Order: sequence, then structure tokens, then C-alpha cells
Amino acid sequence: MNHQKKPDWLKVPPPWGENFSKTRKIISENNLETVCKNANCPNIGECFGSGTATFLIMGNVCTRNCRFCNIATGKPIPLDSKEPKKIARAVQLLKLSYTVVTSVTRDDLSDGGAGHFAQTIRSIRELNPDCNIEVLVPDFNGNLDSVKTVLDANPDVFNHNVETVPRLYTQMRPSADYKRSLGILWYAASLRPDIPVKSGLMTGAGETIPELRQVFADLKSAGVRILTIGQYLPPSRNHHPLDRYYSPDEFASLREAAMNEGIERVISSPLARSSYHAKEVKSGL
Repeated sequence: MNHQKKPDWLKVPPPWGENFSKTRKIISENNLETVCKNANCPNIGECFGSGTATFLIMGNVCTRNCRFCNIATGKPIPLDSKEPKKIARAVQLLKLSYTVVTSVTRDDLSDGGAGHFAQTIRSIRELNPDCNIEVLVPDFNGNLDSVKTVLDANPDVFNHNVETVPRLYTQMRPSADYKRSLGILWYAASLRPDIPVKSGLMTGAGETIPELRQVFADLKSAGVRILTIGQYLPPSRNHHPLDRYYSPDEFASLREAAMNEGIERVISSPLARSSYHAKEVKSGL
């Protein structure tokens, strides 16, 4: 692992406060998982403190072993048929106007968990008709029927992250495929042009600026309208090594470059993550 000193702009205060405690309590009492906690997200204090969370469905064990991710790999648990309604209830208790639902990758399921995503969307809508719902989905092994299943449940935003540049896939995402991910984004944008398509990238893993610019162009061609760009932070020494930290000015330059490619909404900052300020970024589309 790179032992560069973490710059000041990546330092965040410890989580605290009444809203943080309330959010954590509601999630715990309903036996729910969040990517905020499982992925060791640096923004957990800010998000929980403002009464928001990104729900992690289908357990907290992934069938893949991406070398940037902090979520455990192994044999997943059976699906909990009551989970969609429990999440809907948590959204209601938290009085959310915008919620994000993501999942571990479930290669053990024939549809990759698409049906469970769809049921979760419908359950949230039933109890919270005014809540906007964003889904951050895995690649479903390229199964476009699974993508359609999720879109047929009418999420407000469809998100799938490409995560890094194609050259680094074999090192960071050995079970994924860059063209497969682009295909999913293109299919979603083509099938449902009324639903904004979103993706996300990490920087600092060894990519080059020209490679990032090419990804911006690829994402625009695939129909992506929203993009998040944030700093890669290795969870441990066993994960993919850090190459370097990008400065806030560099993130501003990347935002400009992505928007020059035609991507409508870009949030690019050291602490940006897939669902960071998701409500504000989607606003107006």
C-alpha cells in the first residue's frame, strides 16, 4: 500500500449527533444493512447525520472479490422475503424524500437479484409514494432481462458503476467486464430514456487522465447523464494499492472534462461516492 500521508481535504470529523444516532438505531432495529457501514464510507457521519442512508440488500456477503471493496466475500445468505417491506418501513420512519438502494453481487441467483430489487422498489413506493428511489445495481452478469426487471419497477434513477478504467479491470474487478458494464448502461438508457442513467468512477488507483477522458466519452455514448468521481481509498493493505491522491483542483478539472463530453450532472470531489448528494445531483433532470 502507498504510505503517502492522507491530505487534509480527506479528513472528516467522527460521526456524532442526534440524527446520526437515530438513523443508526432505526437501521439496527430493522436488521438492515447499509453500504455506508459495510464499505466503510467516509461520509457516514454526514449522511446518517442528515437522516439519509444507502441501503444494502440481499445480505452483506458478496460472491465477487473486487480488490477495491471492503465488503466481505464468501457464500451469501438466502434472500429474506421480508427485507423489501422492512426497508420500506425504515424509509418511512426516517421520513426520506430520496433513498438509494444497492446490493452485493449475487452471482448465485439466476436473475442476480433483479426481482428482489424490483420488489424493494415497489414496497418503498407503497409506503412512501412521494419518495424518489435510486438503485445502484451490479452487472447481473450481463443479463439484460434482469436490467429490464429492475427498470419495469420504475426507479427514479438507474445507477451502475464502471468504477475504473478498462486497463485496471483485471487487477481491481477480475470478475467484471468494462464492455459488459457499458452495455448495461446503454441498454437501460435506450429502454427507458425517461429514467436518468448514472455511473461512478474512482481515481488514484493508477489510471491516467487520458484514460479517464476516454471513459467519460464512453459513458456519454452509453447514455449516462449523471456521473460521480471520487478518490480511491484502499480499505486495507490487502486491497489494490493507492497510486496517488488527487487534489480538489484536479477533481474540478475532471468535472469540467466530463461535462465537456456532454454528461449533464457531474459531482467530482475527493469524498464523492456513488450516492453522495444523490438527491441534489438528480434534481432538475
